[in-house]
Amino acid sequence: MITPAALRSASESLAAPLPALLAEAEHLATTVLLGDHGRRRAGMGDSFWQYRPAQPSDEARSIDWRRSARSDANFVQDKEWQIAQSIILWVDQAASMSFHSADNPTKAHRARTLSLAIAILLIRGGERVGLTGVRLPPRRGEAQLMRMAEMLSLDDETDYGAPEAQGMLPHSRALFVSDFLGDIKPVEEALLRAADRGVRGALLQVLDPQEEAFPFDGRTIFQSMSGQIEHETLKAGDLKQRYLERLAERKDKLQNLARTTGWQFQTHHTGQSATNALLWLYNALERHA
Repeated sequence: MITPAALRSASESLAAPLPALLAEAEHLATTVLLGDHGRRRAGMGDSFWQYRPAQPSDEARSIDWRRSARSDANFVQDKEWQIAQSIILWVDQAASMSFHSADNPTKAHRARTLSLAIAILLIRGGERVGLTGVRLPPRRGEAQLMRMAEMLSLDDETDYGAPEAQGMLPHSRALFVSDFLGDIKPVEEALLRAADRGVRGALLQVLDPQEEAFPFDGRTIFQSMSGQIEHETLKAGDLKQRYLERLAERKDKLQNLARTTGWQFQTHHTGQSATNALLWLYNALERHA
């Protein structure tokens, strides 16, 4: 059982070195300012941001005539937009996520740590973050992070998880983290419902390296983490090619779903760097900001 304090500590350690790096990332279209400044971009507001050349669509009253008098062109003041958006997370807490091989962390531990780490970065950037459903609406602040840690530390006894689309605000962003090895239908339905509400986001598939390699041969008993599903075979090696084909088909399906609904998709292995996965998550969510 992962305690909320341990999960929070691991997530804080993972997120700690990233704010400065994120603020300087060249690929971001806008400047990321963490802390109380929130997100700076052009839009409605009272604070001056920058001058820009006037466009034919700009009204005459929006032109800054004092600034324009110092040039041959007319200029308009852009104001700063600081409306924090909401990001909703769904983190698979089903039994399948408790699998791990060798010295790798469980899929659940990696998924929860990454999800809380991205929540830390987003909240520090002025965003509101919450969980899908109605159990934890998006909010800011340190107290919200502790509530998230407490809820993410719980386990679900079902074999495979199914994402929720309930509680997603129109035009908000979302993140689904799972192994996505269960029934694909709930994933399709959740993404389509989200897309209908203008919600964009990212899918992160978390897998153990053993699930990618299928290093089994001879007599093998395959059992689900809950113990409810079991299959015994005398020639596990004969199943490898079919298994790998099915896994590739599932990844293609998820990729196509993401592309169709305007989301981003990535597969992460628990044997890989958690920092790289966190950077990908942040960048993927920033594309829809």
